[in-house]
Amino acid sequence: MRYDRKFVQALNQVLPAVLAAIIRRQPASPERTAFVWSVAVGPALARVTTVELRDRTLIATARDARWAREIDRANETILARVRHLLGDGIDRIDVLTE
Repeated sequence: MRYDRKFVQALNQVLPAVLAAIIRRQPASPERTAFVWSVAVGPALARVTTVELRDRTLIATARDARWAREIDRANETILARVRHLLGDGIDRIDVLTE
């Protein structure tokens, strides 16, 4: 079976927006924040961090300094992904170490 390239590209463009719309409709909760974090950073980084949303700041606590540096290094990219999924209600990401 052959797939129309235009159709496949269209799905790649639509699905992130659909996911973001579904997430934004959910009530704010620690579980929603953790899910968004895992989508934004990937499973490896999500396993070694915890997150909490306080006012308009996302507090990420890393298992050790090495992981904290990774979050700092990718902060702008992660923040853009989180904002895409949650909306513009996040001002920044603060990083702590356990």
